Amino acid sequence: MTCEAFSFVRTFAAQPARDLCVDRHYLLCASAGTLRLEAQGRQWLLPPARAALIEAGRPIRVSIAQPATTASVLFDTAFTPPPPTPLTVFDLDPLARALVGECGTWGETEQPLPAYARTMFAALAAVVWRLSEQPSPMVVPAGRSPELRLALRLTEQRLGDGVRFEDVAAQVGLAPRSLARRFEDETGMTWRAVLRRMRVLRAVEELAAGDTPVTRIAFMVGYTSLSAFHAAFQELTGRTPTQYRASFRP
Repeated sequence: MTCEAFSFVRTFAAQPARDLCVDRHYLLCASAGTLRLEAQGRQWLLPPARAALIEAGRPIRVSIAQPATTASVLFDTAFTPPPPTPLTVFDLDPLARALVGECGTWGETEQPLPAYARTMFAALAAVVWRLSEQPSPMVVPAGRSPELRLALRLTEQRLGDGVRFEDVAAQVGLAPRSLARRFEDETGMTWRAVLRRMRVLRAVEELAAGDTPVTRIAFMVGYTSLSAFHAAFQELTGRTPTQYRASFRP
């Protein structure tokens, strides 16, 4: 008999990207550290107190820059409908967090779930399926062409070093105008908009990694003005960096 749903908690060391594909709908919740998930030409950041909902059979790449702890819940495809979208990252509300904790009692087993457990897993699915309809903005394009993927990688490597678009274009081997066109065609964003988002996402990773002061993080990710950093961060996340860090520990 197929287990309708089960849960487990794991702690992972830092590790390079690896491919993942499971035959169940997968709720992946981060409780410490951050994960990066890549699929369909986009890359999501999964910080603490957020979750990813991944459709069964959907291949993704997962990378972990620093040690992370996650709580996972896997749902049999006959137990729940498909998620609204193949992969979504979203904020967990207090009800969802409580249900994830309650469902943590039941790991993988060949025995039928007790009636109470089935009710809890069904309630969790109903809540997170609804929450996933309001995705987090913690996403950047991953690029399709080798040239754009290289440009994105070079940009990310130099966030704190005053990266210049013309220098990135030269290293990629494209004229700035041609590279700008690639950004528009493949991401729907300008290079500067992608850079701005990358800096905020790197700041989120640093906020989750420890207690580094916000001012130092702003300079680490390439901002020379604290007010400009706060404005960019709040525009993307709807919160100040301090408020966002506080949300990691509800």
